[in-house]
This record gives sequence, structure tokens and C-alpha cells, in this order.
Amino acid sequence: RLPARAGLALRHGRPAAAAPRARPAASSASSSSSGDGGASRAPDTSLFVPVPLKPDLGGAAEEDVGAELTRPLDKGEVLKNLNKFYKRKEIQRLGAENGLDARLFHQAFISFRKYIMESSSVSADLHIILNDICCGFLLAGHVDDLFPFFLRHAKQIFPMLDCMDDLRKISDLRLPPNWYPDARAIQRKIIFHAGPTNSGKTYHAIQRFLSAKSGIYCGPLKLLAHEIFQKSNDANVPCDLVTGEERVYANEDARQAPHVACTIEMCSTNTPYEVAVIDEIQMIRDPARGWAWTRALLGLCAEEIHVCGEPAAIDLVTELMYTTGEEVEVRNYKRLTPLTVLDYALESLDNLRPGDCIVCFSKNDIYSVSRQIEARGLECAVIYGSLPPGTKLEQAKKFNDPDDPCKILVATDAIGMGLNLCIRRIIFNSIVKPTVNEKGEKEIDSITTSQALQIAGRAGRFGSSFKQGEVTTMHRDDLMQLKEILSDAVPPVKAAGLHPTPEQIEMFAYHLPDATLSNLIDIFVSLSQVDGMYFVCNIDDFKFLADMIQHIPLNLRSRYVFCTAPLNRKEPFVCTTLLKFARQFSRNEPLTFDWLCRHTKWPLAVPKNIKELVHLEAVHDVFDLYLWLSYRFMDMFPDAVLVRDIQKKLDDIIQIGVCNITKLIRASQSAAAPGTTEVVSEDFPLSRTKKDARVVSERHCAASPEALSIAVEDAGLRRAKNLRPSRLGSRQEDLKSYGRGSLANRLLREGLLTQEMLRQLESEWQDQHRNGRYGIDSKRDDRHSSKETGKKRK
Repeated sequence: RLPARAGLALRHGRPAAAAPRARPAASSASSSSSGDGGASRAPDTSLFVPVPLKPDLGGAAEEDVGAELTRPLDKGEVLKNLNKFYKRKEIQRLGAENGLDARLFHQAFISFRKYIMESSSVSADLHIILNDICCGFLLAGHVDDLFPFFLRHAKQIFPMLDCMDDLRKISDLRLPPNWYPDARAIQRKIIFHAGPTNSGKTYHAIQRFLSAKSGIYCGPLKLLAHEIFQKSNDANVPCDLVTGEERVYANEDARQAPHVACTIEMCSTNTPYEVAVIDEIQMIRDPARGWAWTRALLGLCAEEIHVCGEPAAIDLVTELMYTTGEEVEVRNYKRLTPLTVLDYALESLDNLRPGDCIVCFSKNDIYSVSRQIEARGLECAVIYGSLPPGTKLEQAKKFNDPDDPCKILVATDAIGMGLNLCIRRIIFNSIVKPTVNEKGEKEIDSITTSQALQIAGRAGRFGSSFKQGEVTTMHRDDLMQLKEILSDAVPPVKAAGLHPTPEQIEMFAYHLPDATLSNLIDIFVSLSQVDGMYFVCNIDDFKFLADMIQHIPLNLRSRYVFCTAPLNRKEPFVCTTLLKFARQFSRNEPLTFDWLCRHTKWPLAVPKNIKELVHLEAVHDVFDLYLWLSYRFMDMFPDAVLVRDIQKKLDDIIQIGVCNITKLIRASQSAAAPGTTEVVSEDFPLSRTKKDARVVSERHCAASPEALSIAVEDAGLRRAKNLRPSRLGSRQEDLKSYGRGSLANRLLREGLLTQEMLRQLESEWQDQHRNGRYGIDSKRDDRHSSKETGKKRK
């Protein structure tokens, strides 16, 4: 009758017997950390998913023992007493002391009650206690006697309760420098090259890289790594190229060269070098990729670390190096050529000059502007983020060539780094940019000072034919705000990114074997502890892929690798392909060249419209994904050489499509409807509940931008017809005047309405309101107008 004695002890304030552990914790982490520096972070228990525990429906021998010692249970009385147990404040307090907050206590009780009520038999000791309680034996049975059994059941469905201290130790991220003992074993010299775009800071770091006996360059883009790889070998300094999808050796026998240029995620923290260069260090604050810069800065084994980037990162880098006992030498640089913000806007594409670059923040705007430029008899190059690197380089080469008739460039902010361009003047088509915040919500906001400086700084590159750079906007109303943005100081970088490692997740999985990978990551982040200089990077993309392939049987390490694959989740074809890769991988069936050709329908033809061009870009990303996986699972993705060959051919096909992009737009226009251009909107990821891509139909008039009219179509919405465009109001005031929940703002957030469209709609609506076209009560309309006027004056 041990449980009864335990219950009596509980009622008299003495501790009850401990319930057995669901899974023993690792001995090395059995005690809580002694250096917590304060109270442990409370976990987010909403992330704790209960492990299903099926009731016993069979006629086990235990049933006979319990029934023989007492009698069969009266389930009605059992239910009454279980509910009485649940309501007792003492029991809830004891649950909280054992890690069961109100939510977990409730879930555990529901499971415990269901288990008892639906089981044909329970253990003999639990059967006896329940019988004593139901029979009302005053000294023998009390509902409190159920607590040890309840706690044992709770730890079975929530195994993390038994190992919370161990989980906290695993997710303690407060001392990242200690993760890299090889780097801590040497005294490194840190040199920070600080300056704006086009100041020569990276040039000086690369000169030291080339003169060293061995070195590593770490950049944010494949284009930058390829540029240093090319420059090094041209200077007779053998250098390898390492990216996620590619390995190119300087030596024909594939021996490792003393120098290597790589994308920053691929840098080795175990190989010793004389010199390391970390480019664009300000990206250490990036919410998705910042962890890679943190890892390189803390972990590279090099005698000299040359860090290049914005002055805004100096203080953080100095603080981080203070924790490693290393000093930072700062070398400041000034821009090599003057950069002037003009006092006038472009206002019309008729005012374009050779060397101009129009910067747009959506692919739809790229299509629209390039079409209007061609209508004026001008030729333009086009660069945007989803184009293959080879196509970007060819378009840049075409624009830079003084003998090529192409003198205008239309681009997104993809030109901010990685491409050498001979630009005379940067023209911002808009200064608002669609983004997705840390909560996954779509937002429209003004570009930051850092973004504006990075883009504007591309004008007047040192050594080009333009000795001075100029910056302006397309619309007059944007110019003043652009000047304010550019004149603002760049906010200091305050924290460096971190990301859980595969080893940490494996240790979590040992303690929580039934949790999904997505749930493991959530619990890790919930329990993680970081100090003020660090933050845990956004893991939404990782979780998206983890949920997508959860149903596929993979071991944890392989599952983790698939979830870190670099793909754009806005591209359904690429996501579907990863799913097929994972499914075939789980069956231990190699992904062959023939299989990939069948899946992508290779060979592919030159695109005839925009939709086909977008699909070719997605196929190129699929080939990239195959190559990325081939370096991690060589046996299962064996045909990397053949895939790289057809990827180069696909690059050529995409280049042809981009060179004829205005023809593709016209073809899309004809296919959609007379006078419209059908463009697949890729500004934002689609909701998982939406199966079809949204289509934005833009009416296009080739005469001038002032003659542009727009039709927005979504779910039967036909709101904007026969509009007369105008450029009124500033960006943020427009958004505020419509209100957060308004239709216009919702369309902006969903990427179905651009800022240019909003200006035109606002102007037309104001004109029509003034003319009384909508039959709105004049007094109400006047009151609304006066409020808006007051807001604008204010």
C-alpha cells in the first residue's frame, strides 16, 4: 500500500515518492548549470507536444490481481473523484513545483483521465488506490494519493519534464567563443577595414590576402567568391573556389590550394591560414544568415583576420573580440569618388541618359519599367535577384560594354553587392520595399539608411568611365525623403546571430525522441539563453522545410541537412522537387541524371513569355539544389558533373529570355487579355492554403508612364478601372491615411498593389470624391477631407 502512504505523506506536507523517469538524462548533464547567472529562462510550454499514450484495452493479468484484491472499479465514481483531484489547489501547486504549469497540468490530466476511463485494466497499485478512494475509506484512500501516478503519467507524455535541466544546458548559447577551441589556442590579429561603398576597403584586405602564404576569403555571395577566385588565379596565386553547390580546384590534380575563396557558410574553422578576409561584416546582424558571420569571426584559425564592412559594426566587433582577449585595429576609409544627391527627380523616362540605373523593389516593376523604356526606342539590361549568377554577369557585361547599344540598367537591390557596374546615376523608382518581418507578416516600409547607401554607392565606381556618382528618385515626392534617409546615421549593429548546430539538435533528440524536428527547434529556441551581444537567427525557413518533409522517414542528421538546403520557399516547383528528392532518398534510390531530366522535362526551350521565364529560373534553382545535395550525399546524388553541364546550357537559355524580356512581356500581355500583362507575383511567399499563384494584371500604355492605367484582380475584385494616374502624397502618410485594416493596405501587404499604383488610386479617388461621383454624403465627405488635409498639414 505504498501509494496510500505516499498520499498521506503528501497531505501532511511531506514530499511524495518520486515517479520513475520516462527517459534517463545523460549523466554528464544530470545537474543544472552552476553558472547560470540568475534564474533560468521559463520555457514556452505551448511548444510541448504530448506523446500519445494508448489505454490498455486488453485483458491483462494485472486486471485479475486488482479485481481479486479489491473489486471491479465503478467508472462513474472514478470519474467523480478524478475531477475532484483536478480541482484541488494543493495538487495544482504540486504540479507547478514539478514543472507542470496550468496548460501542461490540464493537458496531462485530460490524458490521465482518458487513460484510466478507457483502459480495461490499470496497474494493481493504481487499481487498489482508486478502489479505496471510491469506497470512501477515510484512512486508506484520498484523492491526493493519485498524485504520484498522475506525475508518472505526465512525465510519460511530456518526457521533457524529466530532463529540463539537461535541455537548458544544451541550449545555453551564452559563451559562443568557447565553441572554437582551435581559434582560442592562437592569438589572432583583428583588422577592421571600415568605410562606405566604393572606398577601397575590400581592395586593401584582398591585397594582404594575395601576399600571404595561405588565406581564405569569406563573402556573402557566390559572385563575390567567384570574383576573388578569378582575381587570385589571374595574379598567379593558386586559389580554390568553394560554394554550397560547387568546388573548383586551382590544381589539375584536385590538390587543395593554399588559398580559397568561399561563401561564408562554407568556411572551415579547423584549417589554419595566415590571413582570413571576412567581407560585409555588417551582415552579422542579418536575421537569417547572421550566424555565419559570427561563426567566421569567432572560429577562423588565422593569424590575421581582416574584417570589411560598415563603420556601424565596429563597436560590436570590438566587444566580441574583447570576450576572446583579442584587440581590434580599425582602419577607416573614405569614398574614392564624389557622390551627389540631385535636387531634382527624373519624373519621366524621357529624361534617361546613358549610364542610368533604375532601381525597383519588385519584379513586376522591373517588367513594367523595362517595357516602357523599350517603347522609347532604348535598350536596357535587366538584373534581379532570382536570375542565375551567369545571367547577372552577362547583363552587367552588356551594360558596362562601351560598344554595346545598351546604356540603361533596370535592376532590383541585387546590384547592392557582388557586381562591378559602370553606373553614372542611380534612380530609385520607389523608396518603399516589400518585406516579411520576423513574425512572417508582410510589410511595406521605407528602405533603411544602410540599404540606401549600399545601392546609391554603386554610382560613380572608382576606375570606371564615370568619375562622379549621382543619385535621385523617379518621383518628385520621394526625393526629399530619400535625402533624409541618406543623411541619417546608420544605426550601430547591436547583436550577432547564432543558430543551433546539428550536434545540439541531436542531443535534444536523445532526450525527446518522439518530437518532430520542427518541434525540437522550437523548444531549443524557447529554452536558449544568450547574452546581450547575440540573438538566435530566424528559423522559419528551416521549420517550413522540416514540416514539409516530416512524414518522410529519414534519420535525424539527414533530415537536418535537407532542412538547411538553400531554397526559396516562394517557389512551389523547387519545394516540390525537394520533397521528391527526400522521398526517393528515404527509399535509398539514387537521384540520377535521367530522373532529374524527366522531372524537369529537360531539354527546355527558349521562353516565349514571362511565365515560362520564371519557370526556367525555378528549374535553375532545382539544379542548384541537386548540386548542393550532391556534396553532402555523393552516393545518392551521383551525377553532379552532368547536372552542371545542363545548368550552363540552361543559363544560356535564360540569358536569351532576359535579353528579349520586353518581347516576353508583350507575349504575356497577349495571352492574358488585350492590353494587360500577366505577371506572377513573387514579392511575397504565398499562404500555404493558396494553391495557385496570384496574378497581377497591369494595363500598359506604351506612350508614357503618365498614361499608365492599372487593373488589380484578386478573387473577383475589380476595383481599379480607367484610372488617371497622378503622383501625390508621400509613402508613409498614404499608408497611414488608409488605415491598417483597409483594403489598400491589405493589397500592399499582399504584394498585389505597388506604391505607384497606390499613388494613382489615391489621386483618382480624391478627384472623384471632389466631383461627387460616388454619391457620398457631401458633409461626411467634407469632414473626411478636412481631417486628411489637417493630417497632411500637421
